Formats: sequence, C-alpha cells, structure tokens
Amino acid sequence: MARKSVGAPNRTEQRKARTRAALVQAAQTFIAAGRTNVSVLDITRAADVGTGSFYNHFQSKEQLYQVAVERALDVYGSLFDGLTTELVDPAHTFAQNFRMTGRLHRLYPELSKVLLRSGLDIVGSVRGVATRARRDIEAAIRAGRFSARDIAPALLVVAGAMLCLGEFLHAHPERDDAETTDQVVEELLRMFGLSADEAREISLRPLPDMPAVLIDPQRTRAVGTP
Repeated sequence: MARKSVGAPNRTEQRKARTRAALVQAAQTFIAAGRTNVSVLDITRAADVGTGSFYNHFQSKEQLYQVAVERALDVYGSLFDGLTTELVDPAHTFAQNFRMTGRLHRLYPELSKVLLRSGLDIVGSVRGVATRARRDIEAAIRAGRFSARDIAPALLVVAGAMLCLGEFLHAHPERDDAETTDQVVEELLRMFGLSADEAREISLRPLPDMPAVLIDPQRTRAVGTP
C-alpha cells in the first residue's frame, strides 16, 4: 500500500491560503480605488485565480469586502501593539496612537484608502484603530485626564478627525503629514480639557520608530513577526 504523503495536506492548505490572500488583496485594491461595483469575475481576474475558487472562500462579494476591510484594520491595529505599554499617562497614549495613525496615511496609502473608503463603519468595529481609540479615550476619562462625559460622542469626534485627516493628506500631498497630524492631535487634546501648553507639549513628544509593514503573498503581517 502506498504511503500517504505527509506534506500534501500542508501544500493544499498553503495553496488555499495563497488564493484567499490574493482575493483579499485584489478586493483591497478595488476598495482603495473606489471601485466597489466591480464583478466577481473582475476580482478573480485581478487576483489571477479561477472564478470557481472565489466561492470556495467567500459566499459573496460583500463578504469579501468585509474581510478585506477587517484585514486592513487588523494590520493598522497590530502596528501599535506594544508601543504604548510603558506609557503611564493615558492622554499621552491616546496622542501617540493618533499621531502614528496619521503618519500611516502617507507611508501606506493603499491600506489608508481601504480604511477611508469604509468611512464611519470603522467606528463600530471591534478591530483595529477604532477599538484602540475607544480604549485610550475611556482610560483617559477614568484617570481624569479627559473631561468627556460620554464615550460615544467623543469617539465620533476622534473618528471623524482621523478620517478627515486622511482624506486631507491624500488631497494635499504638499502638506507635511507629521506637522498636520500633530496639530490635529493638539486640538483634540484641548477639546478633551487639557491646557493649551500641555496639549502642545504632548503633541510634540518624540515618537517610537514607525514599524514597517510587509504585504506577503499569504497574509498581511508586520515585519519581524513569524
């Protein structure tokens, strides 16, 4: 009796993962370009996979788009994990995360545009930048650093600022993204009750090195992770 190849199932799973990743990446490209009305055939052609393969992974184009946005949110969120663990002031944590998010619009424009196309849907997401912004604002309110009475309107203001900032930076490539982002953060900190001097000081503190991102054929991951 012929012995079953041990490596065969792994190769099959790897092929499936590559196909799924190609579909997700193709969807992200279309979303970033604002072309969400394309057909499944257009997506599979862009991914260079068979049309039948699409339905092995997704029930509909809408489900694929949801996964594509969630993947982008996960990438953005994972970039900052661990970079604020040593910060003791929640106002500083909030400001640092917002400032680094603002800089990503220029560093990774396609991922940025995927998030911007999803609009305020990211506010209700349990993934990525939205959930971290909510966490930071709630921590600052509990610590008495922010004067907001209700997390929901506060998060709406921050999300709106984040989305408008991204659109503005894409529309005005001549603007310095770091300086513009820091000015927005300064205004948000003042809105939350910090003094003008403290808001400015926090918005100009040194940032950690920006993490690099690698989009590989099988999954989206931060460089240096296994």
